[in-house]
Amino acid sequence: MSIAAAAALPLDTPPLETWLVALTEPVVTVIALLALILIALATLVAFGKMLLIMLRGGNNALRREIWLEYGRWLVAGLTLQLAGDIIESAIYTTWDSIGQLAAIALVRTFLNYFLERDIQEIRERQHAAGSEPETPARRE
Repeated sequence: MSIAAAAALPLDTPPLETWLVALTEPVVTVIALLALILIALATLVAFGKMLLIMLRGGNNALRREIWLEYGRWLVAGLTLQLAGDIIESAIYTTWDSIGQLAAIALVRTFLNYFLERDIQEIRERQHAAGSEPETPARRE
């Protein structure tokens, strides 16, 4: 049990609540690790693809496609983090800890919303232009 979770529990914590904290913490940690891995790998892949475009030359459609793909992975990572926040909210019992969690969840929700909106806007522009973005396989 983490120090923050232990401090949030009263001294006479019922056994079921102790069990809930003991179960929730590793689940939240695993979800945070999965989000970290997902975002880190997506960042490395996007960086590598953009570096290749810079070295070989590429068009704007290809760059947009890479950023769209990267945005989708970021949305997935933020969604995982938000899921961890929701699960974590089950073990916090003080208003301070709930307020901190709410602030973090709010920031992640706004980031997710704006990323999704940008992705949708770019998709609509591509659809209106009537052309599919060029992919590396089609370019060669």
